[in-house]
Amino acid sequence: MQYRTFGRTGWQVSEIGYGMWGMGGWTGSDDEESLASLHRAVELGCNFFDTAWAYGDGHSEKLLGELVRAYPDKKLYTASKIPPKNRIWPSKPHFKIEDVFPPDYIRQYTESSLENLGLDAIDLMQFHVWEDGWAGDEGWQRAVDDLKREGLIGAIGISVNRWEPNNALQTLRTGLMDAVQVIYNIFDQAPEDELFPLCDELNIGVIARVPFDEGTLTGTLTKNMRWPEGDWRNTYFVPENLNESVDRAEALRPLVPEHMTMAQMALRFILANPTVSTIIPGMRKLRHVEANIATSDGQALPPALITALRDHRWDREPTEWSQ
Repeated sequence: MQYRTFGRTGWQVSEIGYGMWGMGGWTGSDDEESLASLHRAVELGCNFFDTAWAYGDGHSEKLLGELVRAYPDKKLYTASKIPPKNRIWPSKPHFKIEDVFPPDYIRQYTESSLENLGLDAIDLMQFHVWEDGWAGDEGWQRAVDDLKREGLIGAIGISVNRWEPNNALQTLRTGLMDAVQVIYNIFDQAPEDELFPLCDELNIGVIARVPFDEGTLTGTLTKNMRWPEGDWRNTYFVPENLNESVDRAEALRPLVPEHMTMAQMALRFILANPTVSTIIPGMRKLRHVEANIATSDGQALPPALITALRDHRWDREPTEWSQ
């Protein structure tokens, strides 16, 4: 495993982290399998784990807390998220921050996450949605400062709404944010335009989420794909999205190097960008943990392949199903 510095925090984090949404909110999750996969990740050098209260109403956080307590001699970085009070993902520009993240609510859910984790402090707490129009609000600023001063959180960050990488620039310029989490992959290259240069300038840690475009970039989806009732992916992969996603994945297939999967190529594309501190693929099975972590070997994709992959940029606008 290779490690990178997480912005101005100075943390040395594994460049392949662990996304834990699937352990709390997707069908087919099994706690025994999830914990075995988490332990295997630690054995292979992973030390950054991203969860949220919303992932199973704290269930994923409880799994992470159990993992951390099992390794008292290892530093495992914990990252969680405060859910929006109105329970609407993503946020909308007209939302008022007092309806989404009022100060007392920020504290309440930080304390709730700490209780679920069974820990004295969270390394990184993030706002699970965000609007840049909230940048100057003193309420969240005071709440975050208090939580840091009391040692309940080590750092604060934003999880940027899907396909809105510029919806945090003013907030980052306040100097109060330590990290930003954003969708970045072969298709979603827009963070490179403005967000990443600003993160470099301000020394902000960058978490790249959704490296496989919710599964498209594994190369395993088909146009007749369906998931069990209640699975979030049914609402995301509506026909207008699924059909084009599969077509775009198929267009990538000729570029996949021999002895490499499309998923591994997707991760290596992200790793080629030095602004990224860590990637958090969702993983629930041992084989996925081992395959994903194997990409952190210091071996870069050929420059010509990186150039070819850039031609597959897919700029999208938020819509009712993008969530």
